This record gives sequence, structure tokens and C-alpha cells, in this order.
Amino acid sequence: MHASSSIHLKASFAALAALCFIAAWAPANAAPLKNIVLVHGAWVDASGWKAIYDILSHEGFRVTMVQEPETSFADDVTATKRVLDLQDGPTLLVGHSYGGSVITEAGVHPNVMGLVYVAAHAPDVGENESALGKKTPSVLGKTAGVVMKTPDGFTYLDPEQFPKLFAPDLPRERAEFAARSQVLAAAAVFSTPLTAAAWKTKPSWGIVAGGDQIINPDLERWYYERARSRVTEIKGASHAVFESHPREVAHVIAGAARELGK
Repeated sequence: MHASSSIHLKASFAALAALCFIAAWAPANAAPLKNIVLVHGAWVDASGWKAIYDILSHEGFRVTMVQEPETSFADDVTATKRVLDLQDGPTLLVGHSYGGSVITEAGVHPNVMGLVYVAAHAPDVGENESALGKKTPSVLGKTAGVVMKTPDGFTYLDPEQFPKLFAPDLPRERAEFAARSQVLAAAAVFSTPLTAAAWKTKPSWGIVAGGDQIINPDLERWYYERARSRVTEIKGASHAVFESHPREVAHVIAGAARELGK
């Protein structure tokens, strides 16, 4: 065999091997995004995601909830990153309310492909949701005496007023249970400036709760417009939109996951 023929044969084998490698790699790379991580807001816990978890799991997604301690913003971000570390590949990160601030900071994690904000805050680097909320106050922000504080600096909503402000579109029994099972949140979690803003570099979706009394819907719209999120508004929905309108919220989340998986 001539040297030139040998070189050509080796080149052909190399090309064939490269094609086999690409063929083997491509299906895995093109696999749909299956991992979804849900982050709750302040004063509640992850159990509120149950209906959405059921819907998304039934559709084939691998759904994990974060249980934030609400002892500090850093602790909540760390808790979220700990769950993200456990994901086996590309992940969609979803946050409700204060959880929006958490996913904005934690969303720079390499597993995160995109973000969904559900009636949520989405501050920029150096901003905090407390200051932004005061610029565009909600019904809660204008109602004195609803946010209570313990002697050691943990906050909660007056249980008597929780149902009508946080969850007026939930069955009364469920709203009252949520009011009596609040996770007390350290006051400082709301005023801690962010050091990262994942929505600047990753695609995002935003859900506006049209009847939200905890976060002003106009503030939600402003956040999502700034982040260039794809926006869905659920007319009349309360701050508890993730529980009162689970199918609509799950539809947005599933749609985002499928789009990211293309």
C-alpha cells in the first residue's frame, strides 16, 4: 500500500469515528429538559406546590421542591443550590414571591437553563425586594399592622388577615391552615441586596397574578418587562396563584421546559 493511500485510509477511519461520536452524542444532547425545581415564597413552605407537582409529574417531568429555612437570604440561596447540585442535568428553576429573589441569585448555577417567576420578585444586582416594593406598594404595603415581628426579628402575617390578603381565592379552610402554618421569615431576607441576576443571561417566563395584594401586579409587570420575560397574566388571581390556578401555572412551567429542551 502506498503511503498516500494509507494516509487517505486513516483519514477515512478518523472521519467515520467522528461521525459515530456525533451520532452517539446528539440524541442525549437533544433530550427534552426533564428537571424542574420549585422554590416557595416567604411565610409558606413547599407543600403549596403539591397540585403543580402532581400535574408536572404526570406529564413526565422530574420535579423537586426546595424547603427554604427563611433564616437568611444566604441560607435560602444555599438551600436552593444544594437541590440544584442534585439534579442530573439541565433544569428549569421556578420561584414564587420572595422565591423569585432566591432563584434570581441561585439561577446562575450551571444546571439552570431558564427561570419562571410566579407572582414573584426579580431584583437586579445591588437591589432588594423591600426597597422595590416600597416604590410600587401593594395592598399589604399600604395596610398597617399586618406584617408582625417576633422579638428576635422574624416576620409573619397576621393570621386573621392572611386569608383575605394572601389567599382570598382559596377555600377558606385551606387559607386558614396556611395562615396557621406559616414559616416565620427573618426580616433581613427582604432587604438583602442581590449579588447576581440570572435573568440577565438566561431566558425567563413571568406570571402576573392580576389580583395580587402581596406584591403589586404593576411591580410584577415591571420586573418581567425589564427581564424580557415571556409574560402570562392570570386575571383576578391572588398571590396564592400557584395553588388557586395550578393548571394555568403548570401550563406555563411545562411550556417553558419543553421550549428549553428543544
